[in-house]
Amino acid sequence: METDEIEIRFWAAQAVARDAGRLAAEAYHRRAELDIERKGTQDLVSEADRACEDRIVGTLQHLFPEDGFLGEERGAKNTSAKAVWIIDPIDGTANFLRGIPLWCVSLGLLADGEFVIGVIYNPVTEELYAARRGKGATLNGRKIDVSPAKSLEESRLGIGYSYRRPPGPHAEAVKVLLDAHCEYSRLGSGALGLAFTADGRLEGYWESHINAWDVAAGLCIVKEAGGRVSDFLSGDGLTEGNEVLVSTPHLYPTFSTLLKVRS
Repeated sequence: METDEIEIRFWAAQAVARDAGRLAAEAYHRRAELDIERKGTQDLVSEADRACEDRIVGTLQHLFPEDGFLGEERGAKNTSAKAVWIIDPIDGTANFLRGIPLWCVSLGLLADGEFVIGVIYNPVTEELYAARRGKGATLNGRKIDVSPAKSLEESRLGIGYSYRRPPGPHAEAVKVLLDAHCEYSRLGSGALGLAFTADGRLEGYWESHINAWDVAAGLCIVKEAGGRVSDFLSGDGLTEGNEVLVSTPHLYPTFSTLLKVRS
């Protein structure tokens, strides 16, 4: 994809994320009234998730009718296109529904076999992370970089857990980190875990299995902030999910070894 094509989509994605964020924030403040469904174990979806994804797809489809889409709630459309938007309208729905302000809108663009645009917006804190290929990463327009930490004893790793996987390896990962004197956090939003790695609030983020819509934006943002990212798109990662590890370049080999990362 040409640079100018990426550039116009980059600015559009930020506007779309803010617009969807406003819609989600309105629902957040009346969350007790929302219709909610259970998709699986500890996996909820509300009418707000679907309304936000419809708003995002509708706007982007109007602006870029040739692009494809892969969304958490509405599925895939034209994914053989040259550019495919990967959308999580509300990442951290459980937090959203509980009134915990750790949730966000996440938009990534896949082109040329890589994530070339990433936008993550938390409407509660009004923090917008944005990056596009080769141009660095920003938070509310200010350049960001990954943490300068060099040792595990001064580090904190964000971790996530999917009920598609047995709990034993997750518990073992926590033990391994603590034995290495590395702190950990479980935020309930993979997208924010990656965003916080990009701006140095965390030294990394790991999850043994996560879906593409949770990480598409964050992988671009972390990479452009100077971080190292695992090969999430290996195999059928785009459609079936994969393991993910992002980190500072210095600590990536250590985290990878401790957690026995496969990719």
